[in-house]
Amino acid sequence: MFSKYSSRKTDRQTSSNKSVGFYKPAELSDSELRVAAINLLSRREYSRHEMFQKLEPRSKDESQLHQLLDRLAEAGYQSDERFAESFLRSRINRGLGFMRISRELKDKGIDSDLIEQTMSVDCDWFELAYESGLKKSQALDLSDYKDKQKLFRYLAYRGFDMDQIKYALEQYQQVL
Repeated sequence: MFSKYSSRKTDRQTSSNKSVGFYKPAELSDSELRVAAINLLSRREYSRHEMFQKLEPRSKDESQLHQLLDRLAEAGYQSDERFAESFLRSRINRGLGFMRISRELKDKGIDSDLIEQTMSVDCDWFELAYESGLKKSQALDLSDYKDKQKLFRYLAYRGFDMDQIKYALEQYQQVL
């Protein structure tokens, strides 16, 4: 039944240079690594930590990569400040709250002082919490305790704190 396929060699059997599941890309020279970094940065902003993670498998050693990242930062190609600001704007437009954005920036390798500086932007987090849950609240019966808790969890997952969530819930109930 499978005889027609059994004689064919699979990719795993024929590829001798790749181990299954763990392929290490070829190491790049300094100039090739620089070109790869600039190509990445031409698409979108990256934090220094993200750049390190993307380029580390292709570099010869970590010191070479740190020197390259320093040169990119000095030349103005890579900036954690610019990354944090653009990341903040994109997450606010998605309707995410202060706590979630802060945690995601920390996960991206941004320094806590820079996170604090970036998050001091003039944004009405209470109104954002209201707008984020507006569509969800219209599908729920907020007089029901379970539905109210469902909306509460939804807003908490999106990164809003208790005061912001309570404000949003009060606003939804006033509309009803």
